[in-house]
Amino acid sequence: MGRNTRKRRMPLAAKAVAGTAALALGGGGLVWANFYASAGESNQAQNRTKSNAAQQIATIDCPDVGQQLSDVPDPARGEVDGELASMDQQITEAYQRLVTTRQAQAGDARYVQNTILGPLKDRRKVLIDRIKLEISRAGGQAPGNLDELASCSGRPADQPQPTDGQNDGGQDNGQGGDGQNDGGQNDGGQDNGQGGDGQNDGGQDQGEGQAPTDNGNGAAGPFAEDFININDVQPNSRNLPNGLAANGRSGSKGSFTTKCGVNENKLYNSDNIIVAPGVANGAHHMHDYVGNQSNSSLSSDDDLVVAETSCQNQGDKSSYFWPVLRVQDGTQEFDAADQGGGAEGNVGKILQAKEAQLRFVGNKRSKVVAMPKLMRIITGDAKAFTNGLANANTSYSCTGFEDRQSTDKYVLCPEGSQLVRTSNFQSCWDGQNADSANHRTHVAFVQADGSCANGFKAIPQLQVRLVYDVPTPTIENGQVKNPYAVDSFPEQLHKPITDHNDFINVMDENLMNKVVKCINKGKKCT
Repeated sequence: MGRNTRKRRMPLAAKAVAGTAALALGGGGLVWANFYASAGESNQAQNRTKSNAAQQIATIDCPDVGQQLSDVPDPARGEVDGELASMDQQITEAYQRLVTTRQAQAGDARYVQNTILGPLKDRRKVLIDRIKLEISRAGGQAPGNLDELASCSGRPADQPQPTDGQNDGGQDNGQGGDGQNDGGQNDGGQDNGQGGDGQNDGGQDQGEGQAPTDNGNGAAGPFAEDFININDVQPNSRNLPNGLAANGRSGSKGSFTTKCGVNENKLYNSDNIIVAPGVANGAHHMHDYVGNQSNSSLSSDDDLVVAETSCQNQGDKSSYFWPVLRVQDGTQEFDAADQGGGAEGNVGKILQAKEAQLRFVGNKRSKVVAMPKLMRIITGDAKAFTNGLANANTSYSCTGFEDRQSTDKYVLCPEGSQLVRTSNFQSCWDGQNADSANHRTHVAFVQADGSCANGFKAIPQLQVRLVYDVPTPTIENGQVKNPYAVDSFPEQLHKPITDHNDFINVMDENLMNKVVKCINKGKKCT
């Protein structure tokens, strides 16, 4: 394990965004997060008609270059990760320009293309060329289509449909079920003009292509159509039964639960140690951390191994982290003026989970093998709003209603019920690599019958269940008041489908062997 000696990196685009975003801060939120009201605009511009608003775009949609890089030589990965982080900063900068130039856009139909998207393409092409060169210098070969990924487009705030890149094998729950794994299926998005109680969308009709307002929250989303009443979510729509029921004589029916708290230490940052090592604010949103207490972008493998842990079992120094959940109630949090926080549209009170259940379960068809130490796994997709639903995975439910799981909408829970946020990780491993260049191809979800494909091996599946006390948002006249939302990249508009969860295995050998033994023998251990 080599120590990470890289200096903390802040891409040039980040510095530009930090300067302009800081100037945009004011009052209860971000001026540049309001799609209609940028500095200097008149009331007439703020109240332009819906037909004019429908001509505006809501956000920037860029191809995800990183997901195409499945084979990057190890010597080039650090530099490539840095260039990809710079691309994220470029998108942030372009989005900031988009939302602060609405008046100019209204007067020039080509403004967005000429002033925002065109220059963005040129800057992305420079970074793509660098990535190709770095891969080549390390003895690899970049995919031939990278140049085609330089162009970005504008898009409305409509939700991607289940067919937008849907991966029908994406849901791996290790719980038996009927094998109908849906990997981000639109389970709660039905039209609630069919007898709902009227709490899910407030009758809002934004219209195709309409640029949404900020609902007075100082953030671009969420919006009324991002919520659904839990009673309007179809039961068993994501095959997530409450019980653990691995089937088959050779199945591994046990489980292991590790208790690591709910981030009582208030360890937060907007780094991403997996995707953007060495890069400041690589996530562009704040993370909750439990378990390992050394989780900055500068943490090396050695740092993780010797770190303290919040887990009761001191043999578990694994890093468990996810985007924070906030209530957009006007609270000025500690990060209200910071990158990753309020300066990038992540505003409001950070909610601490009341319960964080971290459980490893078995495989429906076979025994499980030990995970390699320092394995990295990401489940869900922080960019699912623009990438499509192929990797969307985290779901929302309510206590007492957990047979109803919604991936594409936040849920409204009845009085006395708490919000539940669930992430089930990939549980098939290629048997060789603890990580991959795009942080996905070394692991996979099970097939419909519960088995692992392509010679992959079954490993313990991590299931993260978070429970929150969240005041139920109210929706009136198409406006959502005091909504809760997951932190996100600015251009992802706080959509629920962008929720995700991260894991780095730093269990010692004895504990990992205990986990495997408990699961394979059908025991329930802690």
